[in-house]
Amino acid sequence: MDQSAIQFIALSIVIALAVDWFYGEPPNYLHPVIAMGVFLNWAAVNFAPTYAEKCFKRSSLYFLKGTLLWTLGAIITIATVGCFVWIFNSFNFYLDSFLTGIILSSLLSWRMLRNEVLAVSFALDDSLDCGREQVSRLVSRNVELLTVIQVRESAIETLSENLNDSVIAPLFWFIIGGLPAAALYRFTNTADAMWGYRSTRNGFYWEWFGKFAAKVDDVLSWIPAVLTALLIFFIGRIFRFRALLNESRKTPSPNGGWPMGAMALVLGLKLSKSGVYELNPSGRVPNAGDIKAACHIGNKIILLISLICCLLLIEVLFE
Repeated sequence: MDQSAIQFIALSIVIALAVDWFYGEPPNYLHPVIAMGVFLNWAAVNFAPTYAEKCFKRSSLYFLKGTLLWTLGAIITIATVGCFVWIFNSFNFYLDSFLTGIILSSLLSWRMLRNEVLAVSFALDDSLDCGREQVSRLVSRNVELLTVIQVRESAIETLSENLNDSVIAPLFWFIIGGLPAAALYRFTNTADAMWGYRSTRNGFYWEWFGKFAAKVDDVLSWIPAVLTALLIFFIGRIFRFRALLNESRKTPSPNGGWPMGAMALVLGLKLSKSGVYELNPSGRVPNAGDIKAACHIGNKIILLISLICCLLLIEVLFE
C-alpha cells in the first residue's frame, strides 16, 4: 500500500469518527443503513415464509430465496456505493477524503450506541420498569422479567458486541476494500439482525430464509470481533488470552463471545443470558457504574483509533 493510500484511509477514518462522535446519525432519508433495512423488510414481507407456511420439506426453497435476495441487496449496495466512489475519485485528494469520510461515518454508529446504552443506566435510576423499557430498544430477548442485574448485563453485552458490528468491523472492511466493502459489511450485519433467527419471529419463520445472511455475517465479523476483543484488552491493560479464548467459545454466536468475553474480563464482571451462556462466571455482578465504565472503554477505543490515524498522517506528511 503506497503512502497516498495510507494517507487517504487515515484521513477518511479520522473524519468519519469525528462526524459520528460530534453529530451522530444522518437523517433517516439519507441513512444508508435505513435504506438497507427498507429493502430487507420488503424482501421479508414478500418472500419469507410465515409460520403457517413452515414446511421442512421446502427448507431448500426458503434457503434459496433468502440467498438470492441477500445477493440482490448486496449487488445493489456495492453498485450504489461504487457510483459514489467513482464520482469522488474525480475530485482532489482532500475533497475525496472528506466526502468518503462523510459516507463512512453513516456506516458507523458509536455515538448512538453509547447514548442508547447510557440511557439504560439513567432509566434504571428512575425504576426497573423504565430500565426494562429502555433495554428493550437494544435486545431481542423478552425483557418483562429481567432483574436489575440482568438489565445491566444486557446493556453491557449489547455495547460490547455492537462496538464490533457498528465501529470496528466497518472500519476493518473499509481498510481492506474501501467504501464498498464497508457498506457490504453493514448490509450483511443488518440482514443478520433482521433475518438471522433460528425460529419464528414477528410471524415469519426465519431459520432457512435467513441462514445464508447469518453465515456470511459470521465470516465477515470474525476477524474484527477478535480485534475488538484485543482493543478492549489493550485499553483495560490486561492480556489474559487463554481466558479470552475460553470465554469466546461459550456463546452461540462464533463472534459475540470475543468482545463480550473481553469486556467481562476487563471489568471483572459475570455476564450471562439465562440458559444460554455465562461469561467469566467467577466475576462479580454488574453494579450501577459498570454500564458507564463499559462506555468509557468504548470511548477510549475510538480515541485510540483516531490517534493512530493522526500519527499515520503525520508520519506520511513528514517523510
